[in-house]
Amino acid sequence: MRRFRHIMPLILLACFISINGCKKDKTPGPSGATGATGATGASGTPGAIGATGATGAIGPTGPSGGPVGPTGATGATGANGTNGTNGTNGTNGATGATGATGAAGTAGATGATGAAGTNGATGATGAAGATGATGATGAAGTPGATGATGATGADGTTSVQTYILQNKTVAGIGNTTINLPAGNTLTQQVIDQGLVLVYVNTSGAGSAWYTLPYNGVAQINLVSIQAGSITVNASSNQTGLYFKVVVIPSANPAVLGFKNNPSLFNSYNQVANTLNLKN
Repeated sequence: MRRFRHIMPLILLACFISINGCKKDKTPGPSGATGATGATGASGTPGAIGATGATGAIGPTGPSGGPVGPTGATGATGANGTNGTNGTNGTNGATGATGATGAAGTAGATGATGAAGTNGATGATGAAGATGATGATGAAGTPGATGATGATGADGTTSVQTYILQNKTVAGIGNTTINLPAGNTLTQQVIDQGLVLVYVNTSGAGSAWYTLPYNGVAQINLVSIQAGSITVNASSNQTGLYFKVVVIPSANPAVLGFKNNPSLFNSYNQVANTLNLKN
């Protein structure tokens, strides 16, 4: 092998010279006879050893050993050994002597006094004692002097007035106002502080006076009372009606009686008897 390495440079040199010689003439000449093989040159000095190439990748791990054989059958369980005999119990040790009693501890401090309890509920009141005997009547005192006669008071307004409004027509639509005679006592003061009663008679005969509202041949209602007149209405046209208006001033006791029991004034006969009315 070393010998071949020394020949190779000579062969390459010969080729190089031959190639250069051919370039001078484009037309190649005839091939010459092959010369005799030259003697083998002396071996050249060995070249330096090239660097070690990188280690190739590790190939995949090959399969493990051969296939695992089947598990052998489980052997029969051996018989249980006999139980050993129980050991004898040891004897109890003697009871130790009682230790000496320790010294008594110091007494603790006295606790604080608790808060006073709440007072109990007051007991029930005792039964009242028997009434004492009536004392003797004292001597009559000296009569006092007769007092002076007081001034005569002004006459109070106690008169009751009645007004009969004859043969009146009340329309079935809207309200109808009926005036009392001139000089009547139906004032605003009586309306505010006294008492005004209104009754109706549908035939004008006898003393069959009915309180309002009245439900008969038609419904007749009292709408309002104002100084000197009354206002009424009806469910249909009514003619030949009579109205009685009783005017009671505030000074009359009947006003207070009405406030205490208004039902006494529902009947005109009761009012007439109470106020001693003649008409």
